[in-house]
Amino acid sequence: MVDLISGKCELHMTKLTEKKRTPIWVLLLLHVSLLFSSLSGVCSKKAALSEFMSLPFIFWYGMVLVIMFGYAVIWQQILKRMPLTVAYANKPVSLIWGMVWGSLLFNERITWNMILGAGIIFAGIFLVVTADGE
Repeated sequence: MVDLISGKCELHMTKLTEKKRTPIWVLLLLHVSLLFSSLSGVCSKKAALSEFMSLPFIFWYGMVLVIMFGYAVIWQQILKRMPLTVAYANKPVSLIWGMVWGSLLFNERITWNMILGAGIIFAGIFLVVTADGE
């Protein structure tokens, strides 16, 4: 800050090393929003399986737009309340939801490599989220 009367210049900094813990409700909201975001993939696949510009195609494509609009609004609120690095580190959870939806709704096979990949994703998320509190 500059004092115009004395001409002295002082630098006031907030403590950069002081970090706040992300509230659990924000993390839950993040994962619920990622769950709904992954549903846009289900709707996309349903649209792709429908004849182009048919009523089912328009319905499923419209659902993608509605889901992604809602997700975008919630995502902005989440980013206000948690570090960007933590929020983005959790986004790969959508890939895991995609595996679950693919298996449950489209009879797609989940392989051991997919399970290993999901485990690596969760380990990475754990490392990033726990580093938030250091």
